Amino acid sequence: MKADILKPIHDLIQRGALFVVNHSGGKDSQAMYLVLRDFVPAAQLVIVHADLGEVEWAGAVDHIRATTCGEPLHICRARRTLLEMIAERGMFPSPQQRQCTSDLKRGPIERTIRGLGATLVVNCMGMRAEESPARKKLVQFQRAGNKCVQRRVSTKGRLLHAGREWFEWLPIHDWTEAQVFAAIAAAGQQPHVVYSLGMTRFSCVFCIMASERDLATAARLATERPELLNDPHLYRKYIDLEKSTGQVMLMPSKSKGRRTLEEVTGVAA
Repeated sequence: MKADILKPIHDLIQRGALFVVNHSGGKDSQAMYLVLRDFVPAAQLVIVHADLGEVEWAGAVDHIRATTCGEPLHICRARRTLLEMIAERGMFPSPQQRQCTSDLKRGPIERTIRGLGATLVVNCMGMRAEESPARKKLVQFQRAGNKCVQRRVSTKGRLLHAGREWFEWLPIHDWTEAQVFAAIAAAGQQPHVVYSLGMTRFSCVFCIMASERDLATAARLATERPELLNDPHLYRKYIDLEKSTGQVMLMPSKSKGRRTLEEVTGVAA
């Protein structure tokens, strides 16, 4: 960890800051928690999980509980599911308009953190620079106070973090995927089972940001291993939404054009 980040983190620990672990149940969250567990006093750690319901892999919460040490776990949910959001809007989220992230994850998590009542918060997230050019540009540690006081949520214009000191920290931002798996193994743990079955991402089974390989693997597992899903009919529901909305889940590409999810995965629903 960079020395210029260690000092302010130590200072925040001494000041009694609440460190919030954003935990999806995926490998990066799991490795990040292990770093924080060895760095932050247990009394200053809480875990928050945004429950995505039918669209996420089964066993996420159980996996979080099995790989953490009993810190408070707060499970939050949005008022509507992803599939309900798609049906209401008549379109899927896109990389440019990721309402799925803002409405189903970030919003519920930030509301949950505000509800904890802490006035000094370090919001810890497991994004890594290696994952994408956009994530490479993220600042590893920053005070979000001024920015967040000015940021408003919803059409009601409520202040997001008013009255709080709020910091955002990406503890494993400079880690490689190999380091993530090594940290999990060193702790005597295993990542969620879907990684051993070929998935490289976790959280949503069918993600708009997923590679075609991951989507094909997810479709295969959805048909061959439905017990791995919260909803064994999930793949069919995505296909039906494509038909009812007249849209496709993945943005068309210049090289391959517009393709349905079944065409992308090669798996019939």
